[in-house]
Amino acid sequence: MTKHAIGLIFVIIICVTLSSWTSAHSESAPDREYLIKAAFLYNFARFVNWPDDAFPDAHSPLSLCIVGKDPFLDALKTIKGKTIRGRKLEITHLARIENLEQCHMLFISASEEHRLPEILDTLREESILTVSDMSRFALRGGAIHFITVSSKIRFEINVDATDTVGLKISSKLLKLARVVHTGRRQGAH
Repeated sequence: MTKHAIGLIFVIIICVTLSSWTSAHSESAPDREYLIKAAFLYNFARFVNWPDDAFPDAHSPLSLCIVGKDPFLDALKTIKGKTIRGRKLEITHLARIENLEQCHMLFISASEEHRLPEILDTLREESILTVSDMSRFALRGGAIHFITVSSKIRFEINVDATDTVGLKISSKLLKLARVVHTGRRQGAH
């Protein structure tokens, strides 16, 4: 399958996910950018494999955590409770960086940029997929960085960060990403 065909399939999946959001528009309605990013988060979970010991059992939920100021507003309602490989997707908002080990995916808000080295250092040996849209996130040791290219949301993947913590990224997802090699593992400064 060509890169173009895989990209088209990924876009269709995102559009289907977005169309499931039927909440009435209100002051707290998420903007389009974060609806798209929520759909990407769901699809990242579909195309990443965690080590068996990342879950207590075969039916444990997959936990997406948000640390810091939540930029998604209600956008995450579009993916909450969906099932990924038999695991229900749970969403947790964390005020502090304690208990991060309960997360499988961690979106690190730009409000936490000043604590990024501390957060990544805390996760250095945890099988947690870190995602953010803060500047140079993948180059600084994070796993997936949302970027904007020609007014479109894209992403880059730091394969060194994911490999080090035992996360296996599907080749289909890697074909859509800008792949970053830092030569350092997640959390290294």
